[in-house]
Amino acid sequence: MEVILKEDINKLGHRGDVVKVADGYGRNYLLPMKLAIQATVANKTVIEQMKTSALRKSAGEKDNAVAFGAQLDAVQLEFERKAGDNGQLFGSVTNGDIAQALEAQGFTIDRRKVYLDEPLKSIGEFHVPVKVHRDVTAHVQVTIKSDAVAVEEAANIIDETDIPENDFHEDEDDRPRRKKK
Repeated sequence: MEVILKEDINKLGHRGDVVKVADGYGRNYLLPMKLAIQATVANKTVIEQMKTSALRKSAGEKDNAVAFGAQLDAVQLEFERKAGDNGQLFGSVTNGDIAQALEAQGFTIDRRKVYLDEPLKSIGEFHVPVKVHRDVTAHVQVTIKSDAVAVEEAANIIDETDIPENDFHEDEDDRPRRKKK
């Protein structure tokens, strides 16, 4: 099946390209999601006209995308997740998590534009690519910390050395009384 792409699709093509795809992929995904239209003679002529107008608009879009990409390059996201002793997370940080965190900071990004080969599953700092435009890719810094560090810091606030030694011993009056049977 031949379709004309209405949007850029990773590993398939750019907006306006005529591509050949499997029938099921075209019928069940591309056409219902309005990512493509069927490649008929009439649609091809309409797309040629759209391409000429898109070339005029793309210059302005690219300038806006470069400015937006510069803003995204300055963004630093921080996640706290449960982790084991070896630094492996119980769970992961996915592109959906990153998109939600960006949206919380005021950036509207579709999760499909955040490119992760696989979800982040370890503690550390990562540079995650975000596709802003066909030619512009920004990199967001993602830091993943273990929430066990925060729990340890809270537990260390009251240290045993801060309590006087005589407070460690129970008095007979402080012990709970047991009923005799």
